[in-house]
Amino acid sequence: MNYSLGELAQRFGLEVAGDAAVHIGGVCTLSPGVSGRIGFLANPRYKSTLAQTQASAVIVGRKDAGSLTGNGLIARDPYYAFAQVARLFDASKRFEPGVHATAVVAADAQIGEGVYIGPLVIVESGARVGAHSYIGASSFVGSGTTLGTACRLEARVHLNAGVTLGDRVQIQPGAVIGSRGFGNVMGPKGWEEVPQLGSVVIGSDVEIGANTTIDRGAIDDTVIANGVRLDNLIMIAHNCRIGEHTAIAAMTGIAGSTRIGARCMIGGAVGINGHIEIGDDVFILGRAMVTQSLPDKGVYGSGLPIAPAKDWRKTVARVRRLGKLEDRVRAVEQHVGLKGQEQDDDDDVHNNG
Repeated sequence: MNYSLGELAQRFGLEVAGDAAVHIGGVCTLSPGVSGRIGFLANPRYKSTLAQTQASAVIVGRKDAGSLTGNGLIARDPYYAFAQVARLFDASKRFEPGVHATAVVAADAQIGEGVYIGPLVIVESGARVGAHSYIGASSFVGSGTTLGTACRLEARVHLNAGVTLGDRVQIQPGAVIGSRGFGNVMGPKGWEEVPQLGSVVIGSDVEIGANTTIDRGAIDDTVIANGVRLDNLIMIAHNCRIGEHTAIAAMTGIAGSTRIGARCMIGGAVGINGHIEIGDDVFILGRAMVTQSLPDKGVYGSGLPIAPAKDWRKTVARVRRLGKLEDRVRAVEQHVGLKGQEQDDDDDVHNNG
């Protein structure tokens, strides 16, 4: 497929710099660039490559428009504009509708128009698959599960019974949605299962990464709101609720009944305790341990950042001596007549200031 710069500008509300008639047949990196394709400049560190790029056009912000030596498109957000243009050339999402001969589809399952159901897929009784959806090879769609329009399940996606997906949900290979929540109670003879009677409700325009797992609720549903982005290898336990347009990076684990607000960004390998609440617009740095609620927006982090091994060992040794140091400080306080309550008040000032 080919588009002129003028066509791209009109489609996405951009401004043309140079020849609007030049044709673009794909996208490329800025360096070295490819003739007949379009790149983008978002990071100022790569500004010097504008003059050398072989790309036929470059998407730039308004502040960099004066540095263009060839054709381009001027955008408020070059990276976002590039993503929009790149989607036009993404052939991986195209498919021919149909049901593969090896697929097993229940007689009472409702399959919408233009749906693709791949090899070895199982669609159980009462399931509903919205129009123009794609279900990849060896995926499982449980009884009573609902997929909205234009959903895409890559290979080996497992949707347990009663799961609900909104429109345009994308789920990467190996994800498991609606498995049994980790509910157990200690009985006279050991652990006994607590039935998990809820399900999982996922909004529209959600993306779920490879091998991510979302457990169904114990009584109420686990809920993932519209526009959420979940990376690979994330664990979301039963009865959690994730707010709209929140993004969570890989290896994060969220314990049960935790509520996370809208527009949050959570780094990789974060551990989040159960039964706590995280407010809107909270940013949590990678490898943080969240053990209490964070109701106020802001940036939070914990843990020790990487350092040379020699320095790291010294830091750990100091941390291990903190208890002895506290005892010595209290002994000095008692000697000079400083009351413990005054020290506690000072701690509160430092912690909350």
